[in-house]
Amino acid sequence: MARTKQVGPHRRVSSYPRLSQSIGQSSSSAAASSSGATSSSAAIPVRRLVAPTHGGVKRPTRYRPGQLALREIRQYQQNTDLLIRKIPFQRLVKEITTTMFPLNNYRFQSSGILALQEAAEAYLVLLLAEANLCTIHAKRVTLMVKDMQLARRIRGDLTNLQPVPVQDM
Repeated sequence: MARTKQVGPHRRVSSYPRLSQSIGQSSSSAAASSSGATSSSAAIPVRRLVAPTHGGVKRPTRYRPGQLALREIRQYQQNTDLLIRKIPFQRLVKEITTTMFPLNNYRFQSSGILALQEAAEAYLVLLLAEANLCTIHAKRVTLMVKDMQLARRIRGDLTNLQPVPVQDM
């Protein structure tokens, strides 16, 4: 089983005023207002149990580590939209073709660019999934470059791989 990150126990620090203080102040101010006397104790403001605000703006919710990442993963798994933006990908394809074939001026149909992008994203997603399996097999949580290299080597993608040094046994 894969080792996962452990989350330690959290102490809850209450930012609300103590209940006894607010009850004591509210009862003394209520007694002063009911008697009709204007004394110095009536000038003490009543503290109410409300959510704390800093500068009139509510503090954003603090999530546990990894909780937002898991929510993002679920969101991306539910939709079928492309993850890479279309215009930057189109520019990249045109740049690669002009560097490979500088004398020819190629033009692309939009459906051809979208097919290339679909294939590229499918390749990257599967490669990252296999590299994640290599990470889990190594009993780690963090994906490293060597996991990507191992996934490509197992898959058979031998382009641009650095030679593996032979170890003496």
